[in-house]
Amino acid sequence: MRDLGAGFGYLVQGQRWVGRHGRWFGFGLLPGLITLVLYAAALVGLGYGADDLVDWATPFADDWSSPWLGLLRTTLTVLVFGFGLFLAVITFTAVTLLVGQPFYESLSEEVDRTEGGEVPESGLPLWRELWISARDSVRVLVRVGLYSLLLFALGFVPVLGQTVVPVLGFCVTGYFLAEELTAVALQRRGMVLKDRLALLRGRRLLTLGFGVPLGLAFLVPFVAVFLMPGAVAGATLLACDLVAPGNENENENGGEDENGGENGGDGEDDASAGVTGVTGVTPGPAAH
Repeated sequence: MRDLGAGFGYLVQGQRWVGRHGRWFGFGLLPGLITLVLYAAALVGLGYGADDLVDWATPFADDWSSPWLGLLRTTLTVLVFGFGLFLAVITFTAVTLLVGQPFYESLSEEVDRTEGGEVPESGLPLWRELWISARDSVRVLVRVGLYSLLLFALGFVPVLGQTVVPVLGFCVTGYFLAEELTAVALQRRGMVLKDRLALLRGRRLLTLGFGVPLGLAFLVPFVAVFLMPGAVAGATLLACDLVAPGNENENENGGEDENGGENGGDGEDDASAGVTGVTGVTPGPAAH
């Protein structure tokens, strides 16, 4: 349980870091502002159209008597908007990181420089880094979509859908938020998607301690924009902890062994490793 507190501590440290480096805070706000405008427009559209979508999808209930017709369609409308909000929280980070790749890459490098002195470099051109980032984000979001559909279906189960499912939803949100954010620093260290996922599985409570509070905070309008620079800084500090020499043995079975001894590279090797990594994300006990 100590790792939960340590994960939250990295989130706080990241916010403090950008607070001490105001120029980088302003620099990191730009991608989030752009993405926020796009997502706000999409959610407003969903809010206006969700009831029409539910009416179209439930023609069998047209002849139901009151209050059952209103109860069914109101419940489904709330679930549809909640599902859209859940996806917005998950994809906001991926889209913002993609839009702001050069911004956040520079911010992460500065954190490495000021906190550790050593600044790892991937050695890849910018277009290649953008391609890898976009490709990995799509693969992760496919996995998130499957979890979302499962949780959406479980939301109809009495009691379970109103208690356990929301908790699981926030855990899924936090887990993948942490993956997306730590990818900025870990990708520069030559770690492909499979290795990154194995690394996070090895310290699951640490990952959730960082990601779940951030996911909850992202539900508050506009908060995500202002927390993103500090979240990237905190994720860089978290990544440094995960790859620290003292933790290598703890995670080596989940990283090096699962990847056949290859932790770097790109191209087709990255692609095959990424597909395998996404299918192994299930938040269960790590296989060492």
